[in-house]
Amino acid sequence: MMMNNNIPINQIICGNTLGVLKTLPDESINCCITSPPYWALRDYGIEGQLGLEPTFHEYLDRLIAIFDEVKRVLRKDGTCWVVLGDTYSGGVNNNDSKKVYGAKTLKPIKAIGFQCKSLLQIPSRFSIMMTDHGWILRNEIIWYKPSCMPASVKDRFTVDFEKVFFFVKNKKYYFEQQFEPYQESINRWGGVYLKANGNSTWDEGTKQNTYRNRSLRPNDKGRNKRCVWQIATKPFEEAHFAVFPPTLVEPMIQAGCPENGIVLDPFMGSGTVAEVALKLNRRFVGIELNPEYIKIADKRIKPIIQMRIIRGV
Repeated sequence: MMMNNNIPINQIICGNTLGVLKTLPDESINCCITSPPYWALRDYGIEGQLGLEPTFHEYLDRLIAIFDEVKRVLRKDGTCWVVLGDTYSGGVNNNDSKKVYGAKTLKPIKAIGFQCKSLLQIPSRFSIMMTDHGWILRNEIIWYKPSCMPASVKDRFTVDFEKVFFFVKNKKYYFEQQFEPYQESINRWGGVYLKANGNSTWDEGTKQNTYRNRSLRPNDKGRNKRCVWQIATKPFEEAHFAVFPPTLVEPMIQAGCPENGIVLDPFMGSGTVAEVALKLNRRFVGIELNPEYIKIADKRIKPIIQMRIIRGV
């Protein structure tokens, strides 16, 4: 389904991310949510894929060029959410590409100028480069995985989180506040509401009988959502690669995209962002280099699209 302004609504375009982005109109997207391929971790078997650059500096330069285009197509009030993982410097020579890239799960590459076993801090470098290119970084969110895969290493701690970066283009942007349950009751002064009537523990302790009435829980919906999100990973049988759990995507869409708005995922993969967007009454635009992954994603999202058509949504 195409709109008059050439936005491929509710479609996944097969092609190079940067090239496809250049065909989209300026300021046509409400929200971008994506997780690019991480550097030197997996070979997805497609020529031109991101993540197989000889150095992570080249990887980051290529990634920033993509997000320069994302910035162009994003509306002035748009939001951008990026999940990005890190890589350790390994013991494989960068020039030995056959050994490095011959398998789906790659051997750790020795990063030029870095000691083996060093964490390369690619997510941090990416976020700094993004702000250098004019993005506003609003939050660095920790996606804590209570069910993470156990690590075989014995000389460091198991990494059980990934970083989620929340960027915007301008100081004023669309954002719907999200809430989470209060973690403990607030009843130190005898209840949720404190009345300045001379009878509360507060008044007895301070003698401030004329102090104003106070609500110790100003919003019944809960407290403002925090930056550590505990969300278990969720396997997806048809994909041999890592996929988003839908519960990770939901607060991003609810907070950063209005109803009936357009969510862009320039690295669509198995289609989780598209699926969640449709279920939350948003639309999507997807880009994916691998046609096999598009088949997997279409299988997930086409029944939802058909149901929306039947309902006239």
